[in-house]
Amino acid sequence: MAAVAIHQFAECITCHAWSPDQSMIAFCPNNNEVHIYKFFTDKWEKLHVLSKHDQIVSGIDWSRSSNKIVTVSHDRNSYVWTQEGSDWVPTLVILKLNRAALCVQWSPKENKFAVGSGAKSVCICYYEQENNWWISKVIRKRHESSVTSLAWHPNNIYLATTSTDGKCRVFSTFIKGVDKRGSQSSTSTDPKFGEQIAQLDLSSTWVFGVRWSASGKTLAYAGHNSMIYFVDEVESAPAAQNLALRDLPLRDVLFVSERTVIGVGFDCNPMIFAADETGLWSFVRFFDERKATPSTSKASQLSEALGKLYGQSKQGTSSDSVEPSKPRGGAHENCITCIVPLTKGRDGTIKRFSTSGLDGKIVVWDLENHFTIAK
Repeated sequence: MAAVAIHQFAECITCHAWSPDQSMIAFCPNNNEVHIYKFFTDKWEKLHVLSKHDQIVSGIDWSRSSNKIVTVSHDRNSYVWTQEGSDWVPTLVILKLNRAALCVQWSPKENKFAVGSGAKSVCICYYEQENNWWISKVIRKRHESSVTSLAWHPNNIYLATTSTDGKCRVFSTFIKGVDKRGSQSSTSTDPKFGEQIAQLDLSSTWVFGVRWSASGKTLAYAGHNSMIYFVDEVESAPAAQNLALRDLPLRDVLFVSERTVIGVGFDCNPMIFAADETGLWSFVRFFDERKATPSTSKASQLSEALGKLYGQSKQGTSSDSVEPSKPRGGAHENCITCIVPLTKGRDGTIKRFSTSGLDGKIVVWDLENHFTIAK
């Protein structure tokens, strides 16, 4: 079994994040609290409960360098938590939202973070030293619906977003006084704040779980139509590839190398995708494979037929392919909603990752001993 640890922390987990040394974990048990646990000898013990929010906490991110936790909630608020002694002290972030905050992520340099919302906008938040608070600049009138997920480009300037309007967009988040000019690798000048770099109209349904590869050359995101999208060279000449799945939709994706992606979602089992030497992406297998039972054979055949019909109906992409049907089941018993990278190897590839879902479990998975990662 590829899962090296399975922890049942709650009845349902909304999202989770690890401390920089991975000795502690923070998660939301599907309410307005954030629980922080630490592993002692042979068991996990609850150390803190962060309870400043009034409604469900929808996003958590733990910075690796500054050891700060940022949380967002349906109550339209965000807090940056700083550890002072044995306590975590919250600092309110001024978001200026009239709808729920749905997702959050620190930038690579951790000098700002992004918040996606149900207000069809994205808040780029940064610390203002003079007033000792976190303020935000808002990217408005670009999205037609709620922003479901975010992903920072390695250059710390570009931000990719997905939305329930079916589009994936890339924006510039350059803020004078926070970012340095020429921080973008391809040109000597950075686009103005809020400028749209690209808009990808590959899906006709909700889209989730956007991620960049480590080099920033490839972008991947998932659609609620059981498809995953890969886009190369987003800024200059985008080349897109759609991959139709014969099973249930994905909710989140993670690049473990330039040519390997892990997808998680309603199948309750991580899925491995890999690109060949020509750049053509394909489904490899479920990470936690289970043998099919005879009772599922007819359903699999029907799913396969529908998958072929649906995959052939997609138009306007460089290449489409359909992955083979696989049985579901494994460590998770309900939808996986969040995937977080853990251990990295010397070559930069991710060796371990964790997942959490609606079954209340956090599972740690080992890639190194169960799968050969395509670099």
